Amino acid sequence: MSEVRVEHAEALEGSLRVPGDKSASHRALMISALAEGESTIVGLSPGLDVAATSRIMEQLGALRRDEDNVTSLTGPSGGLHASAEALDCGNSGTTMRLLTGIVSAVPGTHRLVGDASLSTRPMDRVVAPLALMGASIQGQGPRSVAPLLVEGSDTLHGVTYEVPMASAQVKSAILFAALGASGPTTVVERVRTRPTTENMLSRAGVGVVSVEDYEGRSVTLHPGRPRAMAWTIPGDPSQAAFFAVLGCIHPRASLEILDIDNAPERIGFLGVLQRMGATMSVRSTGDILTLVVRSCELRGTEVHAKEIPSVDEVPVLVVAAAAASGVSAFREMGELRLKESNRFDGSLSLAAKLGCHVWSDGDDLFIEGLGDASRFADFALDATLDHRMVMASAVAGCAGAGASIMSADTVSSSYPGFFNDLRTLE
Repeated sequence: MSEVRVEHAEALEGSLRVPGDKSASHRALMISALAEGESTIVGLSPGLDVAATSRIMEQLGALRRDEDNVTSLTGPSGGLHASAEALDCGNSGTTMRLLTGIVSAVPGTHRLVGDASLSTRPMDRVVAPLALMGASIQGQGPRSVAPLLVEGSDTLHGVTYEVPMASAQVKSAILFAALGASGPTTVVERVRTRPTTENMLSRAGVGVVSVEDYEGRSVTLHPGRPRAMAWTIPGDPSQAAFFAVLGCIHPRASLEILDIDNAPERIGFLGVLQRMGATMSVRSTGDILTLVVRSCELRGTEVHAKEIPSVDEVPVLVVAAAAASGVSAFREMGELRLKESNRFDGSLSLAAKLGCHVWSDGDDLFIEGLGDASRFADFALDATLDHRMVMASAVAGCAGAGASIMSADTVSSSYPGFFNDLRTLE
């Protein structure tokens, strides 16, 4: 596995566009494959995770063509069909969980596999609700880890299901299965998660009704086949968060991050940074926003998981907390333990390597910041198979005294051009 050395940058300035939103890219490919006819996608994420989804959609019968930065995907007229080969999801939990819902309604036998990291991640959270719909899914052990064996059926039935944890992936798996079920399906969330799936299915002509209730939401879907669409994918907010934090904590920085998805459930990190005292301007045009961030002094804050339902931005917010003055508390962060790596322990370890006093209590973690990124220690970290730990470490190294990052090539799962984009700002 590769090692990358990130040195402190004397100054950072410029504009950049992060890759197309990974969540929307996965779903655009899946919905296009499920539709009849040709769909087009502009701005598709170039990461390996999305490539795994595309490859699997082709295995299931869709046809892909790329021309002039436009991806065309044509769904088979008779619908998707089982593949004799294993469906390799690589490192992508989104691919495996959403795909489990899709193939539950595709007759035939489907074998879903992943890499070493993905094969440790719990799939019981999608297996349980899909079983209630009549799906037959076998995983390994009590948490149903991969490989998964799915016996697809055209006899699924609609259910009402309350998701026990905040998870857009679980919600989406159920909704994709519900497309081929008999009768409507309702998913109830106690904490609203990104609405990408239901919004995109609605745009593709599927009958979807969303009702918000305090902090939660219920989504009811009526079975049906999506229609072919022309999709344009905005920039990924989760990727933008790394550069937003970098612009705040670096001692000489002025960064503009262009054309980001403006969905409220995706930009919770902005509210956190604003509470911490970030020097930031936000320009919004409908569903798209542009950020301008500049060097500033941050102060500690309290962050609750419901602000960032996916908790994907927590590792880089921990870096922001390490540069802030005072103590930051991250509450109800147990979901971090179930990501590509144990990001709960990994985030604490990263902050400790920077020189911070860190501790945890149950699912809460605490960072006593150093007050200035110039006080960060030079450090080394093995990111194993976790792209977000790679990028969080790079942000800390660039703003601080430098970093040596092992397994850095895993960043290609979501953002292959990350280090190139970082260098263009120096």
